[in-house]
Amino acid sequence: MALFRRITAPSIDFLSKLMIMAALMSSASITQAQEQRLMLNTGWQFRIAEQHAQDHQELQSWRSAQVPGHVHTDLLHHKLIQDPYAGQAEAGLQWIGKADWEYQLQFELDAARLQHRKKILRFDGLDTFAEVFLNGEKIIAAENAFRTYEIDVSAKLKAKSNTILVRLYSPITKMLPQVQAMPHKLAGNYPSPYGDEPKDAMTANFVRKPGYHYGWDWGPRYVTAGIWRPVSLITYDEVRVEQVQVRQVKLDQQQAQLRVDLQVDVQMDLQAGLQPVSRTNPFEVWWKVRDPRGRVVAQDKRILSDLDSAIANAKEARHAQFDIKIAKPQLWYPHGYGKQALYRMEFELRAGQRVLAKQARTIGLRTVTLDRSLDQEVNPNTGKRGQAFTFLVNGIPVFAKGANLIPFDMFPNRISVAQQREILQAARDANMNMLRIWGGGYYENDDFYRMADEMGIMIWQDFMFGGGVVPAYDDAFRRNVLEEAKQQVQRLNAHPSVVLWCGNNEEETAWKDWGIGKELQKANPTFAEQVWQGYVQLFGRDLRQVVQDHGQGVPYWSSSPSNDLDDKANDSERGDKHYWDVWGGSKPVEEYQRETPRFMSEFGLQAWPQQSTVDYFAQADQQAIDHPVIRQHQKFMAGEGNARLLHYIRANYGEPRDFAHFLYLSQVMQAEGITLAIKHHRASMPRTMGSMYWQLNDVWPGASWSSIDYFGNWKALHYQARKAFAPLTVVAENLDGVTSVSVASERLQNTVVKVRLRSMDFTGKVFREQIIPFNIGPNTAQRIAHIRNEELLQGRDPRSHFVLMELLQGEAVIAQDEIYFAPAKELKLPSANIELTWKSVGNRYQLQLKSPVLARAVILDFRGAPVKLSDNALTLQPQRTLKIEVSSRESMQKLAQLLQVRSLNDK
Repeated sequence: MALFRRITAPSIDFLSKLMIMAALMSSASITQAQEQRLMLNTGWQFRIAEQHAQDHQELQSWRSAQVPGHVHTDLLHHKLIQDPYAGQAEAGLQWIGKADWEYQLQFELDAARLQHRKKILRFDGLDTFAEVFLNGEKIIAAENAFRTYEIDVSAKLKAKSNTILVRLYSPITKMLPQVQAMPHKLAGNYPSPYGDEPKDAMTANFVRKPGYHYGWDWGPRYVTAGIWRPVSLITYDEVRVEQVQVRQVKLDQQQAQLRVDLQVDVQMDLQAGLQPVSRTNPFEVWWKVRDPRGRVVAQDKRILSDLDSAIANAKEARHAQFDIKIAKPQLWYPHGYGKQALYRMEFELRAGQRVLAKQARTIGLRTVTLDRSLDQEVNPNTGKRGQAFTFLVNGIPVFAKGANLIPFDMFPNRISVAQQREILQAARDANMNMLRIWGGGYYENDDFYRMADEMGIMIWQDFMFGGGVVPAYDDAFRRNVLEEAKQQVQRLNAHPSVVLWCGNNEEETAWKDWGIGKELQKANPTFAEQVWQGYVQLFGRDLRQVVQDHGQGVPYWSSSPSNDLDDKANDSERGDKHYWDVWGGSKPVEEYQRETPRFMSEFGLQAWPQQSTVDYFAQADQQAIDHPVIRQHQKFMAGEGNARLLHYIRANYGEPRDFAHFLYLSQVMQAEGITLAIKHHRASMPRTMGSMYWQLNDVWPGASWSSIDYFGNWKALHYQARKAFAPLTVVAENLDGVTSVSVASERLQNTVVKVRLRSMDFTGKVFREQIIPFNIGPNTAQRIAHIRNEELLQGRDPRSHFVLMELLQGEAVIAQDEIYFAPAKELKLPSANIELTWKSVGNRYQLQLKSPVLARAVILDFRGAPVKLSDNALTLQPQRTLKIEVSSRESMQKLAQLLQVRSLNDK
């Protein structure tokens, strides 16, 4: 029943209830204070648990700890362990994950807080199995790093010498006996190479903890523990607004109709014997809505209309619902499709003139649907009709351009909001409009989603299941997950950036396609069926229901990749696709042009970071492809990934001359290979409506599939992805002796362009030119030419000639692409002799580059100096001057001394 309504002439009985409530709220015997929050993040101490103290006597004493934090970073702060990211530290630090730890805080309460009627102790993140004691009494038993735990401690606190003790238990030692006792084990992800748990009894998939802590093929194994998110004490006397949920009931150009649900805890003292007051002093909620410019565009108040339950049970929260209408709403759009309009909603709960509680929420008004419409024609190869996978935002089909986001660090407390913003801004600067938060990490903090809202970056949000097989057949496990899911969906459902909730990463395809399901069915058919039905229950029904109930209309998808539990899990004709035949299957990068899915949610090629990042963890004499330190930071195939990397480098670029050249060629290979795929996806729209490469960022310095390294440096891929993701671009594809030319546009109106094709040698001498005027329609891609290579080359040496394709609006070149007719290692590229000219322009510098010949894959390296470049990883056209803006704290003279220039022309 709604608790609030517009003020009208109420009944006599209703008025009497209002008077009772108002009298209670205005009583002088009640402290007139709004909710207060005391952050309990300072003053913590930690030590190893007593049962492990004999082996680590130096850790028996209490030492200062950081909260939010992790035991690894606390040990590092006190110089009790070496840098976990440097050298070969990893193997020697695995004991930390098998130990239990204790954290304690002693604190006092001021008189005002102590007198408050209600006191709530809140932990936003306990990692993972934890017991919490307050003044010697156990008050919380936690088992989920992704849940918030609140407990009423109103009768348990005192003025002085309050003590919180948190005992954190190793998830490995806690779960291992249960896993080992299973007659048939559940498949995990990456077995530990360090012997801290058996390879046939992995515990990670039984624990609600970030999966990547157990190691992945791009990061180390550090099974950490800690109080990893804030701790607070919430105190109040009368009213607390526990949650604000805003549901979009109707949205069109004329009006937005919103339904607000306030979850309110009301505290009352029925023994006060207070006398009723007048009807002019009721219990009310006042609200106002501010538009993106801060102007109040709607405001009103509602009066409490039903007090029966609240009076009968003061401890029970009550829901207050009412509607708000906004005229001529401004809509939120993804980056590239419109503005990111955000509204601020402000609420006050009042008794007469007194404000009892305040709450605010920022929202964006938009609709989002996932178009799954069937193709008109039956596919002759499958005998079925294909099915779309297209995000519609405000009714507009959006081509999703972006990448997969992994955690920013092995230890999230080390990442600042500024660092998060830097990565998000880098994604936006690269013309991305979507990031997929991968399920092996954690749900990001509120600041992350707020910044995504502001930048127009859509978020594909996985629930936190990264792979393997989970015990979803277990009712207790499922209940734990569903409480986690409810909390997270309710926390994030006001963010317009969140456009999809996805059940898990790769669990369905692992069961169906990797042999996991067949192996378990062969070993024990009954248990296998139980496991699969548990999967269907959790990911097919339970999580879908949570999103339906609390997700404010955001679609749900059961797994990635999948067709939402229908038939094949990783299908190019239906659903989203993870494509790893290139890299994982060692197929050549040209195969990207033969794979045309409906939505490519994962594909990738590795590259090493730049030299300065490698210098952080490896000394100069350790920097060799097969050195143990380098192998330690190459996690693919347990250190054998460099062989795969060399396979791709050698195929197109030849043998690296030395380790520095190996780093350079790895980045060139990654950039050219991934952008080849991106451009194919864009040229294939509207059949393909998403290109999300693996991965955007790194958790530590090492080899990976990222386009931005651990320290925030852009690899060559990120610069090239910015061009491939440009709103309007030209795509040239050379396959099977034929060059196809397409134009892709996300602009929402027709655009008149022309494409200029020029065949030339590497000195710029043109022997064929063609201009194709073209009118590209809104939000589409269209092929405009299909030319055999013989026509483009006209009998000339394919190793000495190329085709430059330029997209022009008027006479301005807005995008370009090149076609080469032989692998880079076979091209007869002359020495570039690049001319460099520095200029000072305002508070920035300008670097001009000019080459007498084509200079391919030019990368500028400032040896770790803090530098921001307007362009890099580029091709210099013959006889053309290219200007690059350079921002840095270093002097122009210093930058000129540091600069190293590499290209494929180097001999």
